[in-house]
Formats: sequence, structure tokens, C-alpha cells
Amino acid sequence: MDIFRVSDREEGLTPEEIRSALLQALEGRNLKKILILPPDFTRFHSNAGLITNICYHELTKKGVQVDIMPALGTHAPVTEAQTQAMFGDIPFEKFLVHDWRHDVVRLGEVPGSFLSEITEGLWSDPVSVEVNRRVMDESYDLILSPGQVVPHEVIGMSNHAKNLFVGVGGSDMINKSHMVGAVYGMERMMGKDHTPVRKIFDYGMEHFLNTLPILFALTVTTAPGGKIRTHGLFIGEGRECLTQAVKLAQEKNIDFVEHGIKKCVVYLDPSEFKSTWLGNKAIYRTRMAMADGGELIILAPGVERFGEDNQCDALIRKYGYRGRIHTLEEFKKPENSDLRKNMGAAAHLIHGSSDGRFSITYAVKKISQDEIASVGFIPASYEEMVSRYDPSKLSYGYNTLPDGEEIYYIPNPALGLWINREKF
Repeated sequence: MDIFRVSDREEGLTPEEIRSALLQALEGRNLKKILILPPDFTRFHSNAGLITNICYHELTKKGVQVDIMPALGTHAPVTEAQTQAMFGDIPFEKFLVHDWRHDVVRLGEVPGSFLSEITEGLWSDPVSVEVNRRVMDESYDLILSPGQVVPHEVIGMSNHAKNLFVGVGGSDMINKSHMVGAVYGMERMMGKDHTPVRKIFDYGMEHFLNTLPILFALTVTTAPGGKIRTHGLFIGEGRECLTQAVKLAQEKNIDFVEHGIKKCVVYLDPSEFKSTWLGNKAIYRTRMAMADGGELIILAPGVERFGEDNQCDALIRKYGYRGRIHTLEEFKKPENSDLRKNMGAAAHLIHGSSDGRFSITYAVKKISQDEIASVGFIPASYEEMVSRYDPSKLSYGYNTLPDGEEIYYIPNPALGLWINREKF
């Protein structure tokens, strides 16, 4: 039974309304052991932390064993401080760590003929379908997958099966799905359902996970001023919950600007963004709104590295963000086996470049400016940039500075997608 809750209030659903919907979804189930797969701290504003907390307490007091494994994908494991901030009073030892390189089982593959069909012939290699071994553990009576549906650079709209095949998936699916998205073109997909990458995950659900007791709890949220507003909660075992969540997310999380933005300033919250791997959402989510020849300035006080792990960090340092054509040329060279073995990193390098269409300035505190320049960005001192573009004095959207300069300010790029209406 699908349970959909959409608020007609600007402040969104209340915690009690969310609790009521969750309890209704769990009612009548004979549960002894469940696995919850929430997003990690990089999706803090999904409100999946509250959903996980409610379900954990309601079920454990009934004697149900509740295991929690954040859907990390390739991200760094969630720290104890992050779990407290996002998931509240759930004991830290209850959280399992997903290892995307070693802790997965192979279920089969998405055939190359299907890939060729959905990508218009741009990609024809098969993709292995892998998930964390715990997903296939028959002792679980229920697998609960909460998370946010929001515009996404790789798949179009995030979550649902992506939480399984990428969030707790294996390297082949992660790498190749990201590369398919990069080759097909992120600007053809962002903000849309039924993209080639989404079709890969739909295929995986239909052919390999269709008998598992998986329950999705999908949110649509915004966070003005940092306060989470849950506009919709879509709970279901099939795809309809995703379809309905996508419609609401397209309404709530896509902002159109009337003309291309000439100068955009994006702030990255230091508690959320510690790498360019994550911080480049500032590039992904604004690129469809940026004017040719425009300037994107990223204020990144917490960014202290490039990759989320040492291997990806080394690849970024070696190859840099130098455009789609350059990256694909490097990818094809026989001597660059390290890049070919990490297609997700290659795709990330493509996504993180503007291909020369607009400039990208990274203002940082914890990485040297020489390092920033070495990977293809324009470096800047955080202190100098923030003295002119002070987030505490800027409002979301267009701002006119005292000297008359006009900028467009975005306080959190992860929560939306910005598009130039003239080109949409």
C-alpha cells in the first residue's frame, strides 16, 4: 500500500505527520529484523535522519532488531558527530559501514544491448549489478530505504533504486553509471525522470531485487535558512512513490532564472562539504543557469581535499578538471589504466569542468592555492573573497553590492537545480 503525504503549508509536514505516515506503513507487519539504508551526512537536509530515528525507536521498543547502514556510495564513512547531528540519539555502534569495493555480491548484469538502446548508441558495455551482501540477507523481514528526491547530475532525479545500486552498490555499477551519465550529458538529464541512468536502475530493480521486501520512504525537502521543510513524503514498495516524488521535486527544487547568470556566488557549509568531490555540486547544479563567459565563485571554507578517498583524490590531482574532451582523451590512452579502472572518477572530472564556458573560482582555507590551480580551477583566498561576498550579508537570489555589482547567491547548491529559462 502506497502512503503519500503532501503538505499545503509552506513550512511542510510536521514531525508528527511524518511519524503517523511511517507508523501506518509499518502497521500489520510481522517484523523481527530490519535493515535501514538512510543516506549519509551529505544528504543531511533530506530529513531521512528523522525518519530513521522514528523507525528505530518505534521498532526496537517492540523487540525488533534494527540494523542501520548509511548509503555511502563512494563517500567517507559517517562520523560519530555526524550521526548525532543527523540521526539524533541512535547509538553510534548501531551504524554499519558500507564498503563499495569489497563488501558486495554480484546479482547479474544489465546487458550491453540494453545500454546501447537507452543511450542512443553512446555506450554498449554491460554493467554488473552489485549490492552490499546484507541487502540479500534473507533474515531481514524488511529493508527500509529513506531518502530525498532532488535534481541530480548523474541520474536526473536522485534516490529510489539509486540508493541501493549506488548508495550500497559496487564499483562496476557506480563507475559505469556515472560514466554513462557523463557521456550522455548531464544537461540532458538533470531534473528529469526516465533518463538512461535511471533506466539502468529500474532494470536492476525489476530483474534482480523484485522479490525483496524493500520499502521506500522518499522525501521532497527544501531548507531555507538551513531549516528543513519536508513538503512531501512518499512511501511505497514499487515505483509510483518515485514518480510522484519527482513531480513534487520538480516543482520545489528547480529554480528558473530569466537570463544567464553573469556572476554566481555559492557557499558550501563546512559541516557538509569537505571535498571538491562533494563541493562540485556548486558547478553541477548551476551550470544550466550560468551565462557564457560568466563567473562562478565557490566559497568553500571546509574543503580540505579533492577526493572522498585517497585513490580518487590522487586521480583528481593527476588528471584535474580539464574538460570533457581532454578527460575522454586521457581515458582512452593505454597507459592511463588507473583512470579506466575508476570510471566514476573520470565521470566526476568531466562533470566538474565548465568546458571553458564559464570560469570557476574556488576560495578555500584548507588547501593551498597552488593545489587548487593544479587541478584546473582559479584559486582565491577565502578571507579575501568573503570580505566582499559575505554570506551573512547576502540573500538567496540576486543581490546588488554597494558598488553596484550584481551577483546571484546560492547558500546550498545540494538542494536544487538552477536553469536559464531562455535555454530550457
